[in-house]
Amino acid sequence: MPMKRTKRQVLPFLACTVGAGFMIAGCSSDNAGQPSAPGSAGRSNHNQAGATASAGAAVGGSGTGGQNSGTGGNGASGIAGSVNSNGGNSVGGSAGSSSGVGGHASNVGGSASGGSGSSGAGGKSGGAGGNGGAGGGSGGGGSTTPGMSAGCGKAPTIASNMYNNGKNIPMTVGSMQRRYILSVPTNYNNTKAYKLVIAYHQRDGNDNQMYANKYYHLQPLSNDTTIFVAPNGQQNNSPCSGTGNGESGCGWPNPNDSDMNFADAVVKAVEESFCIDTNRIFATGWSFGGSMSYATACERPLGATNGYIRAIAVYSGSQLSGQCTPSKPVGYYASHGTADDVLCYDGNSSGCQVGNGMLLAQNFAKANGCTWATPQKVTSGNHACTTLMGCMSGYPEEFCSFNGPHTPDPKDPGQGNSWEYQKAWDFLNQF
Repeated sequence: MPMKRTKRQVLPFLACTVGAGFMIAGCSSDNAGQPSAPGSAGRSNHNQAGATASAGAAVGGSGTGGQNSGTGGNGASGIAGSVNSNGGNSVGGSAGSSSGVGGHASNVGGSASGGSGSSGAGGKSGGAGGNGGAGGGSGGGGSTTPGMSAGCGKAPTIASNMYNNGKNIPMTVGSMQRRYILSVPTNYNNTKAYKLVIAYHQRDGNDNQMYANKYYHLQPLSNDTTIFVAPNGQQNNSPCSGTGNGESGCGWPNPNDSDMNFADAVVKAVEESFCIDTNRIFATGWSFGGSMSYATACERPLGATNGYIRAIAVYSGSQLSGQCTPSKPVGYYASHGTADDVLCYDGNSSGCQVGNGMLLAQNFAKANGCTWATPQKVTSGNHACTTLMGCMSGYPEEFCSFNGPHTPDPKDPGQGNSWEYQKAWDFLNQF
């Protein structure tokens, strides 16, 4: 049931839990074995992400027939893989024309001409490549051509002493003074379009914390292909202004879309100063940050008016930042612990406070045209990741279930490092 606006700003502040071997103060980020004091904002860093334990979906038959990313044939593109799958073969199409899902820059859609084309490319996300047809493989969703932002070919307008060092960059949006932290590859080239990842912090966190843990540990995995930005949240209609590693009560309640407008302004500022691939902008976050990632994808999907989000990665999320229901496709990855006592895993969960992480996945499954099947639910042993079948080409959905509490750092039994971040990066990096 949708939450009333009056409660959206109250319920997140209830989120406090003690995880196995460590404490999470509010929803702040902690390192296993490094507990933070009660009421603190989780001052320890996350564990470095470990290797993923399962393979993802293989999107086979991504062909080159037709214009840009349009569909090059009448054959269907097979999406192989389910839980721990290695993918499979897709059926190639014969030459012809059909309606493409392509597009360029910030637009998804439009028609594409068919014709002969090369056989399909291998699948991604850890799956085995599919085999394309002789007459032209089926095109993927969204453009494969980088969208070049206004900052391409120009010297950055944001001063060099304001990024790559954890400095808070000030910005006024509406009547509120906001801030964010920015990290750019050290070998940045203004003629090359870079991916952009927006990392939303959890409740009781802040932008400083995102910078300290390298944006949910995705930055070390990006191999200098990506620009990262960490916006700072608000509380009680006032900007968070703490200078430490986290701030009590800081989150993303998004009253009157004020946090969404802030996200828009941050993306615009980065696009104007640096060369951003406008077809590959992503959002990620844990807990309240997962909520804001979901809201951004729902309200700003690539291809919609003012849209820019291609895919998201949500860790233990819920709908706390608005009441949007997705209507356009966005690549969707999520993970959630079945023992989460803060934000509920699904509608059958007990002992948790609010939310339904599974419902978020269902909502985007519908928008992505996927065939919904309840993902495998893990209550013991290793995590399990389920790739939904039947999704629109280029708009996959994957859900990982693990036996654990409210945490962004889940580990399988006996595992020293979390499997989460490599898994999330592999999902986002497929686009």
